[in-house]
Amino acid sequence: MKEPVAWSLFAVSVLIFAVYEVYVWRLGSTHPDRMARYAHARMRVAWVASVNHQPGFEIVAVQALRNSLMSATIVASTAALALMGSVTLAGHALTSDFANFREEGLTLRTVLEGLLMFALFASYVCSSNAMRYFNHACFVMAMPVASEQRAVWTPLASDYVERAGILYSWGLRTFLMVAPLVAGIVNAYTMPVMTILLICVQSWFDRPAQLRSPMLRTRATDHAGKDSVPPGGGQ
Repeated sequence: MKEPVAWSLFAVSVLIFAVYEVYVWRLGSTHPDRMARYAHARMRVAWVASVNHQPGFEIVAVQALRNSLMSATIVASTAALALMGSVTLAGHALTSDFANFREEGLTLRTVLEGLLMFALFASYVCSSNAMRYFNHACFVMAMPVASEQRAVWTPLASDYVERAGILYSWGLRTFLMVAPLVAGIVNAYTMPVMTILLICVQSWFDRPAQLRSPMLRTRATDHAGKDSVPPGGGQ
């Protein structure tokens, strides 16, 4: 394949992904309930606030945070192993390409291999920092509800749980970015196709459950009819 065509396909793939992320950011900023990323961030803060007023639920809260901690650990470990494998397989060729940069220039394959390692490293960093925040939040949520220390540190736990969820989300998304990069290394023509498939998958997961599932919409309607407070009327 001619190099200008390959670079054009790479630019199209980057543009597709950038347009989608801008769309998610704008929609999530104006309507948080219509984007799962933003809805989940609000949900985690609400969870901390609700558990904070339930004596005897300290163990339940810690167990829930431990489950999230294990999920972030799995992503971080997988990204680290994949990064070591990519360095082992492509590190020598990448070093050689950089050494011959002045004579041969920068090839698309070199850029894609570098971006592949960067995406895996970013996934590891985001996931490991999510582990850090989940871990610190566990200490706060394990404190007795009625204790003075719990009241002092609960705002920090709420902030940490929100940060951890955002970092875990980015760690998972940067890990999924590996798919179009690997496709581009194999064949540049497959990179835009894989990018579109990835965006389709992410757009499905980025929709909150109540908008995606008719069953959940039906259940939400049934519960709203039984409650005395109308939807959106509670403070």
